[in-house]
Amino acid sequence: MFGGRKVIVTAIRRNDDTIEYFEEERKANPVLNKFKKIPFVRGIVGLIEASANGSKHLNFSTERYDVTPGEEQLEEDKDSSWNLTMILGVAVVGVLSFIFGKLIFTIAPAVLADVLFTRWVTNNILQNLIEGVIKILLLLAYLFAISQTPLIKRLFQYHGAEHKVINTYEAGVPLTVDNVQGFSRLHYRCGSSFIIFTVIVGVVIYSFFQYDTLWERIYQRILLLPVVIGVSYEVLQFSNKLRDVPLLRILGYPGLWLQKLTTKEPEDKQVEVAIASFEKMIEMDRGAEFNKQVATTG
Repeated sequence: MFGGRKVIVTAIRRNDDTIEYFEEERKANPVLNKFKKIPFVRGIVGLIEASANGSKHLNFSTERYDVTPGEEQLEEDKDSSWNLTMILGVAVVGVLSFIFGKLIFTIAPAVLADVLFTRWVTNNILQNLIEGVIKILLLLAYLFAISQTPLIKRLFQYHGAEHKVINTYEAGVPLTVDNVQGFSRLHYRCGSSFIIFTVIVGVVIYSFFQYDTLWERIYQRILLLPVVIGVSYEVLQFSNKLRDVPLLRILGYPGLWLQKLTTKEPEDKQVEVAIASFEKMIEMDRGAEFNKQVATTG
């Protein structure tokens, strides 16, 4: 999946080896656009928007993969109540997954740090550091475990293919499979970098707040979560701007290291799909810009 200025495009290779696209126009929302201009708020808005777009494109890829050329009409004729059930099911699963993730990676580290280390470490700042280390260890263990499953490994290979395509394009090199495979699967502007920054930024922000009990510690973490997300987004943007500065580019290294888990080296066929998606996005972006110019001058 690639997002341009005007469109978002996902390409999938179906089980008959053809490539199919899901193209979605970016529709301007005046309210959201205002929030996107506000520092520390735009990160939260961007995260919500990215999650919504990602869910739609992921649903497309799972629904269309097993559909053979003669079954398209049958898919369109399915009962509307079945579609509603599927939509509600996806929504419930999404909410439960979100809650579960927050319980594991926000509350569990705080509980473990408090229960296991409070009797030896009473300083809040040191406790926050221990909590951050526990959170990173849990995150790494989780990513490593799921990356061993065939489905997630394949997903991470496509993630690597996306990065390789972007790196090739930014280097001004023609997008061929051989050229793309020669580039790194790591990239500074990645959601993986954002994840690790939330851990690091969280340690700093939590250090400004005192707590006396475990329950105070837990609800502080939950209440401060939007603040951590907002600040982490700004840190990510700042580190991206410094990636060409020799000494300061190290700010982005933690995210790059995490990408060694969240990306895998792709196969040539996966790179072909990534190239097809990116080129379709570029083509539609240019077409949308051209149509806008025609409408303006017409």
